[in-house]
Amino acid sequence: MLSGSGPRPREGTPEPVTPDAPAAVPRPLFTQQWLDLTFIHWAVAPDVVAGLMPRGAVPDTRDGLTYVGLVAFRMHRVGLLGLPGVPYLGSFPETNVRLYSRDAQGRRGVVFRSMDASRLIPVVAGRLGFRLPYLWSRMALRAEGDTVHYTSSRRLPGPRGASSRITVRTGARIEEPTELEHFLTARWGMHNAFPGGAGYLSNDHPRWPLYRAELITCEENLVAAAGIPTPEGAPVSVLYSPGVPVRLGRPSRTPAGT
Repeated sequence: MLSGSGPRPREGTPEPVTPDAPAAVPRPLFTQQWLDLTFIHWAVAPDVVAGLMPRGAVPDTRDGLTYVGLVAFRMHRVGLLGLPGVPYLGSFPETNVRLYSRDAQGRRGVVFRSMDASRLIPVVAGRLGFRLPYLWSRMALRAEGDTVHYTSSRRLPGPRGASSRITVRTGARIEEPTELEHFLTARWGMHNAFPGGAGYLSNDHPRWPLYRAELITCEENLVAAAGIPTPEGAPVSVLYSPGVPVRLGRPSRTPAGT
C-alpha cells in the first residue's frame, strides 16, 4: 500500500505548524473521539524513512530530523456522515506507528505504517475501504490514578508476535507547548494510497491538552514490524493527552510532482 517508488513531489514551501487546525472540515466523513493518548517519539534521519512514504509525500523535517511516532490511545464512538457514534463497534483501543510527511502543496501530515486495533469489523473496513494498514490485535487500556497501561498482541494478518506493553505516569499540564511538541502532535491530515490514487485526508479538532509523561515501561516491536529500523536510544518526547473530539474529511488528491 505504502510504496516508496514513483515520482517525488517538488520541494514546496511547507505550511506553518499551527496548534489549531488551519481549516475546519465542513462536512465530515467520520466523527470520533481520541482519548487517553500517549505519544512516544524518536528522532531519525529523513533518509531512514524516505522509502516508506506513499507516492506524493516526503518526510517532514524539523532542524534536519524527522520522527517515528508510537501512539497508544482509545478510539471512542466512531460515527459516519454525521450519524451518532457507535458505542461498541466504534469504541476500542488502538496503537499506531506513524511517520511525518508533507507533499508538493506544502501540506503536513502523518503516514501510518501500522494501526493495531481490537475490533475486527473496523479493521476490515479500514483496510478494504481506505487501504489503511489496520491490524487485528488483542488489546487493553487501563488507567489507575495517574498511571496508564496499554497492551497489544497482534492477531491478523501478522506478523504474529508483534506486540507492545506501555506504561506511563502522567505529570503536569503543559501550558505552552514547545515548537517540537506542536510539530509532533498538531498534524492536520494524513497521506495515504487511497482508492483511486495517492491522497490526503484532513482532520480538525480542538487544540490538544498536553501533559508531561514519564515512560515507565516501553516493551514493543511494533516499530520494527512496520518496516522501520528500531530507533536507538531513549525517546526524545513522551506526552499524554486526555483527548479531543475529531472530524475527518474526505480524501483529496495529492499531486505526484516530478
